[in-house]
Amino acid sequence: MEEEFGESLEIEWRSFLLRPHPAEKRDLEKFVRYTQSWLRPAAEPDAPRFQVWQSDEGPPSHSVPPHLVAKAAASLGAPSFRVIHDRLLRAYFGENRDITSVATLRAIWNEADLPEAEFERSEAPALLEETLGQHREAIERGVNGVPASGVAGSAAYIVGAHPVEMYRRWIQRLQAGVLD
Repeated sequence: MEEEFGESLEIEWRSFLLRPHPAEKRDLEKFVRYTQSWLRPAAEPDAPRFQVWQSDEGPPSHSVPPHLVAKAAASLGAPSFRVIHDRLLRAYFGENRDITSVATLRAIWNEADLPEAEFERSEAPALLEETLGQHREAIERGVNGVPASGVAGSAAYIVGAHPVEMYRRWIQRLQAGVLD
């Protein structure tokens, strides 16, 4: 979408935590059954790789750690955010890696060729507060799942994974002033 719409579209990634609090132990069998739901978006022609969970690693305990790592990368600049964001999604959905594990997150950071010493940024209390604040704001706006897409200045949100064409039409209608 960014390539197609150019400067008329600016994407801002914000935090919504599906699991805001750490779970002591999650049921791996139940989690594997849940990941069967990934097959629907995986069937879309423009979908990235989704794989039903096949790893003994995990399941992830909560959503906060990968959000902090993504925000730490963003503090290094937009290109760093893009590469870590893509790596986190691929690691979770395509490679079945536990992206709440510090060791896994550090490995992903290194795979993204980000400066190793800068990984510590993910431990900054300000990033945690920013992440939790964005989560609270999303809840106040009625967001109840991911992905959730919204437009600055608009109360309209699209929640859930949908074909790219739906997002394209939505953006075109917003730009034409058909939606507000």
